[in-house]
Amino acid sequence: MAEYSKLGYEIFYKVRPVFKKLLRINVEGLENIPTDGGCIIASNHRSNLDPFVLNTISTRPIFFMAKEELFKIPVLGWAIRKAGAIPVKRNKRDIGALKKASQLLKEGYCIGIFPEGHRAKPKQFRKPQSGVGLLVSKTKAPVIPVRIEGTDDVFPVGSSFPKLFKYPIYVKVGKPIFFSNIENKDYQEIANYIMEEIKAL
Repeated sequence: MAEYSKLGYEIFYKVRPVFKKLLRINVEGLENIPTDGGCIIASNHRSNLDPFVLNTISTRPIFFMAKEELFKIPVLGWAIRKAGAIPVKRNKRDIGALKKASQLLKEGYCIGIFPEGHRAKPKQFRKPQSGVGLLVSKTKAPVIPVRIEGTDDVFPVGSSFPKLFKYPIYVKVGKPIFFSNIENKDYQEIANYIMEEIKAL
């Protein structure tokens, strides 16, 4: 069972139209996110605002895999725990985090992951890490590719507060990718394929 605040999400969903207006979020393809069943939301990553934006537009809670350092920050750490985030040890394959994500997928939850692992430079993409390939290989969960543009303008690296109203944010959600026969595929190969689908949106 996922550890998250159902009441917190209920309250968040009531006020999120305000956040969509404040951040000028434009969405295309939202119908491609399944309303139930385990799935992986895989998105490019250029700003710390990205997880918030995706949960703001999603029709269901997305539990993100996030670096464990964030959980040690006062207030933010509490908030992301209540949002169901999964702490991940960076710079090495965190088997414990992958097992938890796999279990949640089997239970029908939606897991969010940024294949690049780190924020990319403005308007750019990084090479994906193999972790998403491993997760897909073990669970066969459908992957919904998402491309976000504009968060690096609204909340760039080094900023302490978003630049509200100044820049729009665009989110494009692609059709689910199904991996039914990938036993012989390398984890990195799967990750590369997913990243190319994100870039093509």
